[in-house]
Amino acid sequence: MRHKSRSVLPGFGVSLGITCTYLSLMVLLPLATVFTRSAELSWPEFWSTVTSPRVVASFRVTFGASLAAALVNSVFGFLVAWVLVRYRFAGRRVLDAMVDLPFALPTAVAGIALTTLYAANGWVGKYLQPLGIKVSYTWLGITVALIFIGLPFVVRTVQPVLDDLELEVEEAAASLGARRWQTFTRVVLPSVAPALLTGFALAFARAIGEYGSVVFIAGNMPMRTEIVPLLIITKLEQYDYAGATAVAVVMLVASFSLLLTINLLQRAARRRVEA
Repeated sequence: MRHKSRSVLPGFGVSLGITCTYLSLMVLLPLATVFTRSAELSWPEFWSTVTSPRVVASFRVTFGASLAAALVNSVFGFLVAWVLVRYRFAGRRVLDAMVDLPFALPTAVAGIALTTLYAANGWVGKYLQPLGIKVSYTWLGITVALIFIGLPFVVRTVQPVLDDLELEVEEAAASLGARRWQTFTRVVLPSVAPALLTGFALAFARAIGEYGSVVFIAGNMPMRTEIVPLLIITKLEQYDYAGATAVAVVMLVASFSLLLTINLLQRAARRRVEA
């Protein structure tokens, strides 16, 4: 007769109860409050609030800049992770540590630094200004700030996967006659694709809710460079709590839908790799 061995760790029931309680208090309850407060509005009032020209313009700026920043970070984040994993050079550890700098740096400090750097008289902005390129107080400046804060998510997600990817697999592909580009697209990229999608999702989600680093460089001009988090704060300052939560609900539903889609794509890519 087989006896089930007892674990020194808490059992499934205790662990599940603690997990559900913690998630309910820290995640579900705050989100339920947002939906409850927005329910104070009737459907015509809710629709009128979230489809007003100013709100729609802020949605366009936030989601557009976040998507652009996440795509840029996916490309260059993969490149940075590749260099850190595959090459040994002087200063590699310093470069590796610098990747985490946006995590440790206060977002307000990052916003002020980027604004100063890309202003018309800044170190970089003074060279871009004669070319007709304006960064600070524009949509481009918002994207730059979101790229800054989102890069570590892609690098730290892809880096362990590249580290575990054995060089023998690439050498085997080369020995079979595959060219470098074929080896990258058919061997390396499929193996890294799930992690790359995860990094993209994390960078995109982080960019959507970013406030501190963006509010300084955006200029906060309604209908042009006003982001959704700032619009929500503006409504709260005007004591329009129902309107603020209505905008927050749209952000929440849109973000959840996008993340769910990305997770489904990630699962499909992982199954393709395993097959």
